[in-house]
Amino acid sequence: MQLKDSKRSSSIVVTMLAAALGLAVSTGSMASEHVQAGTHNAQSSAANAGATHDGKPVANQADDTSIRPYRIHVPEADLVDLRARIAATRWPDRETVPDQSQGAQLASIKALVDYWGTGYDWRRVETQLNALPMFVTTIDGIDIQFIWVKSKAKHSLPLLVTHGWPGSILELTKSIGPLTDPVADGGKADDAFDVVIPSMPGYGFSGKPHGTGWDPDHIARAWDVLMKRLGYQRYVSQGGDWGSVIADAMGRQAPKGLLGIHVNMPATVPAAAASAMAAGKPAPAGLSASEKAAYDSLSTFFKKNGAYGAMMTTRPQTLGYGLSDSPAGLAAWMYDKFAQWTYSGGEPEKSLTKDEMLDDITLYWLTNSAVSSARLYWENNNNNFNAVEQKTASISVPVAVTVFPGEIYKAPRSWTKQAYPTLTYFHEVDKGGHFAAWEEPELFARELREAFRPLR
Repeated sequence: MQLKDSKRSSSIVVTMLAAALGLAVSTGSMASEHVQAGTHNAQSSAANAGATHDGKPVANQADDTSIRPYRIHVPEADLVDLRARIAATRWPDRETVPDQSQGAQLASIKALVDYWGTGYDWRRVETQLNALPMFVTTIDGIDIQFIWVKSKAKHSLPLLVTHGWPGSILELTKSIGPLTDPVADGGKADDAFDVVIPSMPGYGFSGKPHGTGWDPDHIARAWDVLMKRLGYQRYVSQGGDWGSVIADAMGRQAPKGLLGIHVNMPATVPAAAASAMAAGKPAPAGLSASEKAAYDSLSTFFKKNGAYGAMMTTRPQTLGYGLSDSPAGLAAWMYDKFAQWTYSGGEPEKSLTKDEMLDDITLYWLTNSAVSSARLYWENNNNNFNAVEQKTASISVPVAVTVFPGEIYKAPRSWTKQAYPTLTYFHEVDKGGHFAAWEEPELFARELREAFRPLR
């Protein structure tokens, strides 16, 4: 989300898996199969130019367009270090209010972090992720790690799904089953998707940009390269949070073969409302009930809940020293958003389990990506709810929108139709929040089937 103001499997097994997915894998590309995370920044051994495997040089990453199998194994020393840091946490005193108006509450964070240090099992996550077909490829000098699951159904539609912050590829894994196998979810085989879920640059197990320029437009172009590199000449794109921003950018760029986009955090606020909101003024006259509710929700967000975005937009490096050094600090920073943005009334445990939240938090910790992920805010420095700033009127491909009730604001149909001239699908659902695919994976999948069916 963004504010303006503010192997080790054997080589044979991996090669067979790649072959089953239609990939040609050379033995020279296997250098990225074993991944060291945490203190190694989750980079594959092939991520640096001149790296070697079995004594053979790996191609310069800027020139390497291969699709390389990817597995995760975090050194045990990194997990030991994490638990030691948790045990040594110096806690602040309790908040002086009975609610969350001063931020994440001490009792909630302490319970989460105590479990993190004593009962949580990261190896479970590794096993779950490594059971999925994962790969890495290099685009514009950055290693892009991604999950790629092909449906067994004939004529499946290739689907690119982009996560957001403080999410990751983990927030999307529960939707893979119903997307690739709709029959098991009560749907039709003709609605199946091939699913590609990349980690954005600076997030998770993807590489970290060492210079500026990796903004949403750049990522959008890279995603088209990724899909074409996987052999897809026709595909659709979906996103929430940053994923929505990137899907919008892809819609504006309209690369050949992009059939349409679906977003669950649309940019719909018209210019007049956005200006009044920025000035802290009451809602303009003449708004409908749904428009007034949207205006009030966003006004509250900007006034009381948007400081995190302002900090990451203006001082991501300064913020990162604390988030990179303190597990409790990182957990509180991210839990605060889980509490505010899930459809849970401020109690995210009603929407996500402790393990699910800690899976995501631990991924950020082990890859040391608090700063590199926050820099996307600095790169963008834009109001992602503002239709004018997001240039939604320039999108030329079909647009589908699903509105979830726990989103930061509920986009009105009227604003959405005005913002997206090529809107072909609009639907309000009755449950789920900002992390739609994480909270309601089956509902999320059904929405995508409906939205993209006319484009097949």
